[in-house]
Amino acid sequence: MSIKKTASAIWEGDVKKGKGQLSTESGALKHNPYGFNTRFEGQAGTNPEELIGAAHAGCFSMALSMMLGESQLTPERIDTKAEVTLEKQDGGFAITAIHLTLQAKVPGATDAQFKEIANKAKEGCPVSKVLNAKITLDATLVS
Repeated sequence: MSIKKTASAIWEGDVKKGKGQLSTESGALKHNPYGFNTRFEGQAGTNPEELIGAAHAGCFSMALSMMLGESQLTPERIDTKAEVTLEKQDGGFAITAIHLTLQAKVPGATDAQFKEIANKAKEGCPVSKVLNAKITLDATLVS
């Protein structure tokens, strides 16, 4: 089974003054603005790093839900934040790390069981597998 999803970017101009638009096949993003100012200067609009963070947090949360279910546990809530680190290196910039912060309410789970499953989800979600960055996780089971 193979599933393909698409997203597109349009860019006009040089890197500092140019502007771009990001769109997704689903329409969740449609001509969303991005540029040097939204990526490096905190201006309104999106940027590739926050989109990777959103994709990673969403993928991890779904993988965790699936893996909890395989252990006969049903989460009431999974709240995942992904912090993506972009660093200047020789020859340009690189995403060097992604830190996931997880808080989840999972009735019947022990802390040890929860953390073991969360770490398996961190390693196993498809977005984790595609990223070549150090990926860390802080997991908190909420009562």
